[in-house]
Amino acid sequence: MKNIFRLFIFLFIGLTSLVSTAQIQLNLDFDIPYGNNKTVGKYVEINGANIYYEEYGDGEPLFLIHGNSGSIIWMGDQIDYFKKKYRVIIADSRGQGKFELKTDSLTYEQIAEDWEGLAKHLKLDSVSIIGWSDGGIVGLKMGVNNKIKIKKIVSMAANLRPDSTAVHSWAIDKIKEEFDLIELKIKDNDKTQNWGLKKQLMGLVGNQPNIPITDLKKIKAKVLVMAGDEDGIKSEHSLEIYKNLQKAQLCIMPGETHFTPSSNPELFNSIADKFLSEPFKRPKSDFFYKASRAKKTVANTSNRCTTP
Repeated sequence: MKNIFRLFIFLFIGLTSLVSTAQIQLNLDFDIPYGNNKTVGKYVEINGANIYYEEYGDGEPLFLIHGNSGSIIWMGDQIDYFKKKYRVIIADSRGQGKFELKTDSLTYEQIAEDWEGLAKHLKLDSVSIIGWSDGGIVGLKMGVNNKIKIKKIVSMAANLRPDSTAVHSWAIDKIKEEFDLIELKIKDNDKTQNWGLKKQLMGLVGNQPNIPITDLKKIKAKVLVMAGDEDGIKSEHSLEIYKNLQKAQLCIMPGETHFTPSSNPELFNSIADKFLSEPFKRPKSDFFYKASRAKKTVANTSNRCTTP
């Protein structure tokens, strides 16, 4: 039986991989070395940089896209679950894990193009996506781009802009603190970490994304917008995203945070699985109106006079 190791983490990573200022339980221990699996791991050059990816299972293709400063192993719970039903394809995002950076101005658009390039390399006719945090943003960007056929997108804790209309003010303050620390380390010529890379990753969450709300109308895929009710992303912003999509469902999980895919994978996976596996439905709540109209029609019909 798997020996589950729960790593208690007290950290901050930024807007699209927000960790609350309380301890969060993340599962980073699996029977299979996800993200470092020499048996299935592969490299391919996409858009001028080497991308590292792994594949598991059979069935319809399903992309799993992790959050800022993460790597493949962050979504180990999703690999474990969905590989039983899908051909799960997961990669390190540019500048993270084993994926080369090869840019001095990292953008969500670039990461979306990397994933689109991987889809074309694998000759996929269509794909569904589960994106978490940065991955949720990238999934929406790919939907807007319409460069590959996407069936469904599960977008967990994504935002369209980095300001206080979308993100809680405490998160924005933390991002500024992180930027200030990075700038200080670079100024001091500190070599303990790759501060240049960290600056680019923080640039993603501090200055991006900047997706016009009108762009959501371009998304043809069905979308499940998800977030925790204690997320770094404001619930009203998740609602805004949902209301501006053509075919979407909304799920704000009670008592959950930005890290639910790892801290409560049973809940997250079951909701995402239901959306992916069942026919899309967006029922209208006008049944009272229709019932009332039906009663009136019956009454009018019964009161009509007939001629012999």
